Amino acid sequence: MLALRKWSVRHSRGLEWFYRNFEKVMVMLHPLWRVIGYARLDKPIAFVEKQVKGLLFDCQMCGSCVLSSTGMSCPMNCPKQLRNGPCGGVRTDGNCEVKPNMRCVWVEAYQGSRNMRHGNQIMVVQTPLDKRIKGTSAWLRVARDAHHDAHDANAPKAHNAKAARQ
Repeated sequence: MLALRKWSVRHSRGLEWFYRNFEKVMVMLHPLWRVIGYARLDKPIAFVEKQVKGLLFDCQMCGSCVLSSTGMSCPMNCPKQLRNGPCGGVRTDGNCEVKPNMRCVWVEAYQGSRNMRHGNQIMVVQTPLDKRIKGTSAWLRVARDAHHDAHDANAPKAHNAKAARQ
């Protein structure tokens, strides 16, 4: 598994391209997902997602995937589960202080991000992880959230009470 995880970081640019296009397809399929029901789809899609992302990235299925922002290196593989960068204990050889035989996932993430077109996304501070969504499909969440974001952007602006009286 470690060999594939390292392969994914080395090939982060191609995987970034694939992910961005896959995300577009998932978002386009939102009407179908909505008809079938997101809740009904979550378990089977999460199963497939776990197989694919588990193999390629040693994904921990946190439910809030940031692989496209972290050079295709899953930060949940950090023994401390740090999502916004390395701790102060990265060894001079780039290995983890907790698991000295393991390369720091953030050293890997930085290297992977340098290959990516949108590698600067590694600088975006991630929100705290919602542990309630662990094991659920991040793929479906992206589709659902993109639809809601687009819907909110197209919604008419609410007028405040003073403007409504005038």
